[in-house]
Amino acid sequence: MAPDTVSPRSEGSDLALRWSGRVSLTRRILAVNIFALLLLAGGFFYLDSYRVRILDNRTEQAMREARLIAEALQAVTPKLRDPLIVQLAQDTGTRIRLFGPDGKLIVDSRALGKRNFQLLDPDKDDSGQRIARFLDAGIDTVVGAVRAPLYREHNEGRDWPDVRTAQSGHAAATVWRAPDRTPVITAAAPMLDGAAVMTAVNARDITQTVRVERYRLSLVLLTVTIVSILVSLFLARTIVRPLRRLARAAVRVRLGRAREVVVPRLPARKDEIGMLARALSDMSLALRARIDATEAFAADVTHELKNPLASLRSAVDGLGHVKDPELQERLLSIVREDVHRLDRLITDISEASRLDAQLSRAKFEPVDVGTMIEGMVTQRRERGIERGVRIRFDRPAGERLIVSGEGARLERVFENLIDNALSFSPDSGLIAIAARPLDGELEVVVEDEGPGVPEDAREAVFRRFQSIRPHSEAFGQHSGLGLAIARTIVEGHQGAIEVRDRKDRLSGARFVVRLPLAEGG
Repeated sequence: MAPDTVSPRSEGSDLALRWSGRVSLTRRILAVNIFALLLLAGGFFYLDSYRVRILDNRTEQAMREARLIAEALQAVTPKLRDPLIVQLAQDTGTRIRLFGPDGKLIVDSRALGKRNFQLLDPDKDDSGQRIARFLDAGIDTVVGAVRAPLYREHNEGRDWPDVRTAQSGHAAATVWRAPDRTPVITAAAPMLDGAAVMTAVNARDITQTVRVERYRLSLVLLTVTIVSILVSLFLARTIVRPLRRLARAAVRVRLGRAREVVVPRLPARKDEIGMLARALSDMSLALRARIDATEAFAADVTHELKNPLASLRSAVDGLGHVKDPELQERLLSIVREDVHRLDRLITDISEASRLDAQLSRAKFEPVDVGTMIEGMVTQRRERGIERGVRIRFDRPAGERLIVSGEGARLERVFENLIDNALSFSPDSGLIAIAARPLDGELEVVVEDEGPGVPEDAREAVFRRFQSIRPHSEAFGQHSGLGLAIARTIVEGHQGAIEVRDRKDRLSGARFVVRLPLAEGG
C-alpha cells in the first residue's frame, strides 16, 4: 500500500476510537439502544410499501369492475341503462359516468341522484383531522412516498387519461390525490360502440387503515423508546457509577495515597464489575504491602550499612593517629574486612531487590532437581569440606525428579541451605539431604546436627537481615539474606519452604522445601 493511502478499515477504527474516547459510557449505551429503535422505526417504510400494495390491488379491482359494468351496460336497452347505473353505483360504492365516442358525457350516476362519491373540503375538517393529515404529510416526506397528482373534475371524456385509453380499446386506471390527501381511484373500460365507462371512488379506507397502523406502530415505538431509555439509564447507573468509584480510587492510589485509599470490593456484585472491583482491591492491598516492604527493606538496608561504615570510619580515623605498626596493621585488617563485608552486603542487597522482577520475567524449563543436587554435592566433596563435615544425598534410584523452573535460581536455594547447614554443623558432623516425590510435589529435606532453630525464631530466620549465627563464627561473615532469598525463589516457583525439628535426634535443624512436580516428572 502506498504511504499516502489510508485503509478504510483503519479509518473506521480511528473513528471508533475517537468516538469511544470522547463520548461517555452513558451516552454510548443510550446511542446503541436508540440505534436499535431507529431500526424499529423502519416499519414506517414498510407501511408505505403496504399502502402501495393496497392501492395496486384496489386499482386492479377498479379495472375489473369497470369492465364488468361496461359489459352489463352493453347488454341492456337504453331504457334500462339508467336504473342499472344507479344500482351498480350503489352496489360498488363508485361514481359511474358514461362518455360517448366523441368524449361527451352521456350519463352520470351523481346526476341520477346517487351521490356516493364526495370529496371533503380539508378547510372544514376538525383540528384532529388536520393534525393527522399534517403527520401523514411529514411521514410521507421522510419515507419518500410517491405523491399522486391532484384530483380535478372534468366534463369532457378526453380530459381523462383513463377514458382516452379506454376509447383506444384498453382498460386503464389511475390513482389521484384528493384535497384531503386521501386517494381517489378512477378506472375506465371500453364499450363496443366507441363509448367508455369510467368509475371513480374515494378510497378513504386505505388512508384510515394506514393511519391506524402508523398510530399503533407509533405507540409501540414510543413505549419501547421509553423502556429503552429507562433500561439504558439503569445500565448506566449499575455500570458507570461503580466504574467511576473505582476510577477515583485508582487515581488516589496513583497520587501516592495508597495507604489511605480503600478500594470498594462490591461484594454484592457477582458480575465482571464485581470481579474488577475485587481485583483492584487486591491489587491496591498488594501495592500497599509492597510499598511497606520496600520502605522496611530500605530502612533495614540503611541500618545494615551503617554498622560496617561506622566501623570503617573509626578504623580510618584511627590510622591517622596511631604510629604503632602492629596497631596500624590491625586497623588495616579491620578496614579490609569492613570493605569485604560492604561488598557482600551490596551484592546480596542488589540480588534481593531484583529477584521478584527477574522471577516474573524468567522462562521456566524442566529441571531435574535430583541431578542438580547430586552435582552440587559432588563438587563440594571434590573441593573439600572444612572441619571434616560429611554430606549425604539420598534419592529414589532411577527416578527423575523434574520440576518446572529456572535452574540457576533453584541451585541458589540449595546452595544457601547447604551453606547454612555447614555453618551450624559440628566438626565431623553429617548433613543429610533427601529428595522424594510426595503427593504431586517434590520434597527436598536438608538436615544438620547443629543446635537447631528455636521455635520462636523459625519464621524470623526467613526475614531479610535476620542472621542467627553460631558463636564460633566471626561476626559479619553473612548478610542475613540467604534464607530470605531462598524463600523468595521457592515461592516464585509456587513452592514453600519451612524449618522443623529433627525427630530422630534432640538437636539439629530440618529445612523442608516443596516444589510442584512438572507433568511427567
